[in-house]
Amino acid sequence: MNSSLMLRRVYCFSATSSSSSFTLSSPRKPLVFLGSPQVSATVLDALLNVSAAPDSIFEVAAIVTQPPSKRDRGRKVLPSPVAQHALDRGFPSHLIFTPERAGEEAFLSDLRALQPELCITAAYGNILPTKFLKIPSLGTVNIHPSLLPHYRGAAPVQRALQDGVKETGVSLAFTVRALDAGAIISCERLEIDDQIKAPDLLSLLFSKGSKLLIRELPSIFDGSAKVKAKPQDDSKATSAPKITVDESWLSFDQNALILHNKVRAFAGWPGTRAKVAVTDSKTGQQNIIELKIITTRVCGSSNIQDNLEEITFRNSALIFPCAGGTALEVLEIQVPGKKAMSAASFWNGLRGQNLKQI
Repeated sequence: MNSSLMLRRVYCFSATSSSSSFTLSSPRKPLVFLGSPQVSATVLDALLNVSAAPDSIFEVAAIVTQPPSKRDRGRKVLPSPVAQHALDRGFPSHLIFTPERAGEEAFLSDLRALQPELCITAAYGNILPTKFLKIPSLGTVNIHPSLLPHYRGAAPVQRALQDGVKETGVSLAFTVRALDAGAIISCERLEIDDQIKAPDLLSLLFSKGSKLLIRELPSIFDGSAKVKAKPQDDSKATSAPKITVDESWLSFDQNALILHNKVRAFAGWPGTRAKVAVTDSKTGQQNIIELKIITTRVCGSSNIQDNLEEITFRNSALIFPCAGGTALEVLEIQVPGKKAMSAASFWNGLRGQNLKQI
């Protein structure tokens, strides 16, 4: 039997075997959580911990996440990080839904059988149709890592870093059919360090978002959150479209600060790349190699070489000349097929060969 199908059977909630036999063990309000990547596990943890308290007003009745997929170097079919985390915590596997799409009728039937009062989403990764949004009596609430209405869309953290903003935050908002456009229950601001990368900022914002959610849950359940929630000003909305692999190339005809912000924004996936030419000074033989640029900073000195193509080495960094007399200091790189290394290790490995931008 196909391994993917086997996993789907393990992690999917079966309408014929499970939904009819599921009953709430207490009068607590049923809540359904939707999330997929590792950062979502922070929110799930907070919900499970609070629901375990004797006086909790809710329980996590089910978890919805992306189907198992091939990932990691071995390309093994694995459950989503949220599914794996839930299983590690002892959550019943038959109450973990993994629909391909949130609009599947079999899935919606199973969800209705649970009669959830509230759904919580945190980086779930699937569009929620109207027929889904009509099921929870108190609605669906989303943790979004931006200060809405700014950066609506799939990549709010990455686009904020790419734009070089000094402040971002996390918003708790009701979900509507329009993308990230629901009324805001609460938000929390956060100043951004100029060296922080997207994965770290994303983790920090979801950690803050989980605390914000726990703080607001009583008001959501008693209905007062719906009353106090503020509609978004659509005229101030900005978008955060999904990142593509084609965007990962660095162009050194831009200012160094723009490139530094892009490196931070695209850290993790898809990363940032540049092609350089390695030339043997004795034979003149030239090789073109692709570098993954991992860690950078903006050069503090304006003393840039006249040859804007030549890459030099100074203070443990590769110096890439950029537009406007600026320079990007590259501190950590990765060559295809090898592990990440410091700029110093890479430079020493050149053994006197010249390095130029392409």
